[in-house]
Amino acid sequence: MIPRTVFSPTHEQFRDQVRRFVVREILPHHAAWEEAGVVPREAWRKAGEAGLLLCNVPEEWGGMGGDFLHSAIVIEEMSRAGATGPAFSLHSDIVAPYLLHYGTEAQKRRWLPAMARGDALAAIAMTEPQGGSDLQAIRTTAIRDGDDYVISGQKIYITNAQGADVIVVAAKTDPTARGRGVSLILVETDRPGFARGKPLKKVGCKAMDTSELFFDQVRVPVTNLLGEEGRGFAQLMTELAQERLVQAVRAVASAEAALEQTIAYVTARPAFGQTVADFQNTQFRLAEMRAEIAVLRVYVDRCLEVHLAGGLDAVDAAIAKMQTTEMLGRVVDQCVQLHGGAGYMWEYPIARAWADARMARIAGGSIEVMKQIIARSLLPKQEKRQGRAAAE
Repeated sequence: MIPRTVFSPTHEQFRDQVRRFVVREILPHHAAWEEAGVVPREAWRKAGEAGLLLCNVPEEWGGMGGDFLHSAIVIEEMSRAGATGPAFSLHSDIVAPYLLHYGTEAQKRRWLPAMARGDALAAIAMTEPQGGSDLQAIRTTAIRDGDDYVISGQKIYITNAQGADVIVVAAKTDPTARGRGVSLILVETDRPGFARGKPLKKVGCKAMDTSELFFDQVRVPVTNLLGEEGRGFAQLMTELAQERLVQAVRAVASAEAALEQTIAYVTARPAFGQTVADFQNTQFRLAEMRAEIAVLRVYVDRCLEVHLAGGLDAVDAAIAKMQTTEMLGRVVDQCVQLHGGAGYMWEYPIARAWADARMARIAGGSIEVMKQIIARSLLPKQEKRQGRAAAE
């Protein structure tokens, strides 16, 4: 395999620490967390003590003061271990950046240090029952009433919802507008009128709690506004590039782990007087998967480099997310097939990896949305195309 050059020796030392933590504090308990449908708060606190939360948040705000590569290492090592329950990356790399980039000093000091310690858990609420990817059409409202916003609406498929202490809520401060009417508002979960639905039963990622949220005239002070009123949609679009890179990093690491598990299985599994690995069909499939993973590994590493330099745009992030998550789906499906009947048994890691992988093509924007983002970057603006057609 082409050597990875994006990580420094210091990063690799951190990787060793993360790997030991996963083996010691997560893997022995993960099956029980899947049964319970939630990761206990104590696991979050241990992760905070070990420096696995808010890795790339500056020390002045309670973080480790590292860079996004430290976050990528946590994502990779959790993915390789099949530890899909603790939503550390959503808390650290998807929610925390909104506070870091748009929060006031008071908001940062209240939430970021506690989040880094694992004492406060965070979630973000965008998706609604009426629609998923069209964030400009959300119906949850936040109407100004004196020094408060009054929030009413419903959100669904919200990860970390059961344990969250604070939620970044996308709501319409101007219900008559589309994107320009969206604002991001911090909602503490102990406020009257806020309610959580029962944890939703998912096909995979069973230890990662996911729920519906209800806002019935929830009053929050206007000081809970993140950034500027009406700028929420632009803020979401800016931060979604990193969210999609998170999905890509996870997908490649998960595919590598699935392939390793499958190689170990087929080389030990006897069939017709030889091992499953001795069949040419098996060898060809393994070779195809290895090549596909290797190519995307290089692309994602390059995206990491560009992101560190502040240059990862929405199109490159969409390409990374689309290609890696679709690749992951193909790889885990092939790996299940090579396991035979064992691949369909929940006790085998490959079965859980197969179920967990399906979410990747939906989370952070569906594959269809990724295709639209990429296509729009290739074609002239709609008004220009219409102008040319009229001229002809």
